[in-house]
Amino acid sequence: MGEKREIIKEKLYGFICDKDYKPMRLKDIRFLLQVSDEDKKRVELALNELISEGKIMVTPKGKYKKLNDDLLSGVFIGNKKGFGFVRVEGEKDDFFIPARDSMDAFHNDRVLIKPSNYVEAGKRREAKVVKILERGMTVVVGTYDKQGSFGFVIPDNQKVADDIYVAGKDAMGAMSGHKVVCQIISYGEKRKAPEGKIIEILGHVNDPSTDILSVVRAYDIPMEYPDKVMDSLNDIPDEVSSEDMEGRTDFRELHTVTIDGEDAKDLDDAITISYKDGIYTLGVHIADVSHYVKEKSPLDKEALKRGTSCYLVDSVIPMIPHKLSNGICSLNHDVDRLTLSCVMDIDKKGKLINHYICEGVINVNERMTYTDVAKILDRSDDEVLKRYDYLVYMFDLMKELSDIIRTARHKRGSIDFDMPETKIIVDENHKPVEIKPYDRNPATKLIEDFMLMANETIAEDYFWQELPFEYRIHESPDTEKMEQLMLFMSNFGLYMKASSHSEIHPKELQKILAKIEGEPYEALLSKMMLRSMKQARYSTECSGHYGLSCKYYCHFTSPIRRYPDLQIHRIIKENLHGELDDKRIAHYKRLLPSVADDNSIKERRAEEAERDVIKLKEIEYMSEHIGEEYDGVVSGVTSSFIFVELENTVEGAVSVAYMYDDYYFFDEEQYAMVGEKTGKKYQLGDKVRIKVLSCDKIKKNIDFSIIDDNIE
Repeated sequence: MGEKREIIKEKLYGFICDKDYKPMRLKDIRFLLQVSDEDKKRVELALNELISEGKIMVTPKGKYKKLNDDLLSGVFIGNKKGFGFVRVEGEKDDFFIPARDSMDAFHNDRVLIKPSNYVEAGKRREAKVVKILERGMTVVVGTYDKQGSFGFVIPDNQKVADDIYVAGKDAMGAMSGHKVVCQIISYGEKRKAPEGKIIEILGHVNDPSTDILSVVRAYDIPMEYPDKVMDSLNDIPDEVSSEDMEGRTDFRELHTVTIDGEDAKDLDDAITISYKDGIYTLGVHIADVSHYVKEKSPLDKEALKRGTSCYLVDSVIPMIPHKLSNGICSLNHDVDRLTLSCVMDIDKKGKLINHYICEGVINVNERMTYTDVAKILDRSDDEVLKRYDYLVYMFDLMKELSDIIRTARHKRGSIDFDMPETKIIVDENHKPVEIKPYDRNPATKLIEDFMLMANETIAEDYFWQELPFEYRIHESPDTEKMEQLMLFMSNFGLYMKASSHSEIHPKELQKILAKIEGEPYEALLSKMMLRSMKQARYSTECSGHYGLSCKYYCHFTSPIRRYPDLQIHRIIKENLHGELDDKRIAHYKRLLPSVADDNSIKERRAEEAERDVIKLKEIEYMSEHIGEEYDGVVSGVTSSFIFVELENTVEGAVSVAYMYDDYYFFDEEQYAMVGEKTGKKYQLGDKVRIKVLSCDKIKKNIDFSIIDDNIE
C-alpha cells in the first residue's frame, strides 16, 4: 500500500468512528473530506481495506459506519470436523465456533463474530459467525479422487473441513492420485459441498518431487521472481567498488571467519575476536543487504511479500534473488564485502562493557564449517588443525567467550531447548535415503551465542534511543497453560515454584530441563513445555523475550533470509547518517506495525511449510521400510493411540483398536494406556520395539504395531 493511501486510511477510520457523525454514503465522505479527483480511488481502496479488516461496516443501505460494539472481526481457523476458532487481534484467547454457527466459513476467512455472553468454566468463550468479510483461500491443493464422470479434491490442509467437488469438464483430465491445484468456484452451503475446478496438475502423489511443489502451492509461497525484480538486478554490481567502501570502518586487516553448515550458500554473518586486559572484543559483522535492496524498490517489495527464505529439506526458496543472496551480499571467502557491524567489549563475567555500531567492510579469511570448527575445538583431527593452524587461537578464544556468555545467560534464566531436529538426506531425485537427528555441536552453539549477544545489544541500544524499531518479543505464557503443564509434570514427580502461576520465572522451567536431561521422557516434556508457551513474534513494542529471559531483543543478524532484519538495518543506517528527522520517524511509526504483523504471519507460513515437507519426506522414507522393526520410545498417549518416536526422530502411531492382547483404556491420572485384564501399562518414555505397518501420504499417517515392550 502506498504511504499516501495509508494516511488516507488512518484519517477515514477516525472520521467514520467520530461520534458526531452518523453513517454516511461514499459521496458524503468525499464531500466532507474534500477529496481530490486524484485521491478518489485511494479513498475507495482504503474503505474496502477497513471493511475487510473488520474495522468498519456497511449498512444494508450502503452507508459506512463504525463496527457495532458487540461484534468483533478476526480470522477463522478451520477444523476437519466442521467447527473452528476465530483469532481476534488483541484478545487473549481464540473464540470457539461450533459447526452450526460457522456460516460455512473456510479456513483463513476474515469473519465478523458475535461473542456469547455466557462462558462455561474451564472452556473457551463461544461465538457465532455473522458475516464473512473476506475469503482467505481461493485455491486448495490436494489429491484428486476420480469418481466416474466427476471427482473430489481431498485437501492437504487438514483445517479445510470438506472435500471439493469437481465436475468432469473441470478436471483437466486428472486421475486418482494426482496432486492438483483446485480453484474454488463455490464455497458451498449447508448440505452442499464446495465446488472447484482444477487449474494445475502437479504430479502423482508418489512422485518424490511432487510433495515439495504441492506444499509450496498450498501455502502460496512465491517461487518465481517478477520481471521487474529480475530486471532491477542489472543495476546490482558483482563486486564491491571503492566508492561503496568510502566512509566505512575498514575491518579487512582483522582475522575474519564465517562458520556455517557445509551446504550453506547465503553467508550473512562473520566473526572477529580479540582479547586484551580482561576484555574480549567481539565483532559481529552482518551482510549490508540494505545497501542494495532500497526501500520501495521492486526488490524490497518482493522481499516483504516473501518475508523470509523457506528451507524445504533440499530446496531453498530465497527471500532475495541468488545474485544477492549467494553473490554480492553473501560474505564469501577472499572478497571485499559491505557489512553493518556491531562491535562489543565483554568482560569475563559476560557483561557488555561497551559497544559501537557502524557500516563496515570486511574480507573473510576462511569459510569455516561447523564440523571443522568442532574438530579444532576438541583437537580430534590433525589434518584440520594443520590446515587452520593460524586460526586455532582465535577459535579457542571464541569457545572461551561463548562459554562465558552462555553461563551468564543461563544464570539469568534463559531456557535452552536442546531438542534434536530432523535432518533428511535425499538423492538427486529428491527421494529420502536417510533420516537422522541434526548434529548440534559446540561450533553451532558458539555462533548462536554471538548472534544472541548482538541481537540483544542492538535492541537495547535502540530502545533507549526511543526510535521506531521492530523488536522480537516472546510474551509470558498463559496462566491456564502453565497450570496444565504443572499438572502434567506432577505425574513425573516434577514441580515448579511460583507465588502464583502467572509469575513462573523462566528459571523454573530451566531447572526442570536440567532435571530431565538424559531421561527417556526428556524430548516429550521439552516439547510439552515449548507448546505451553506463546509463539515469539515481531512487534514495535519492546516487551521482552520470556524464553531468553531478557528485556530487549530483536533480529539483526540475518537480513539475507529475514525481512525484519533488513527492515531494522535501514533504520540503523539512517540513524548513523543523521537522516532520522521527524518526517522519517513519523513514516516508520506508520509503517512498522503492519510490517511487523506481516513478518510474523510470513514466518509462521514458512515454518508450517517446512514441517509439512519434513512429514511428507518421513512418510516417503518409512514407506520403503514396511514390515521392518525398530526400537523406539513412547512419546505420547491419547484415548485411541500410543505414539512412538524412533531413534531417527520419526514418529508414528499405534492404534489401540489393533492391540488384541487386551482391552486398553486411557488412564488420565497416570497419563498411560492400561490393559484392563493384564494391567500392562504404556507410559511416556517407555522403550518399545515396533513394526512399521503402513504409510499414507494423503492422510499423512505412519502406522506402527508394538511387538515387544521389554526393551532394555
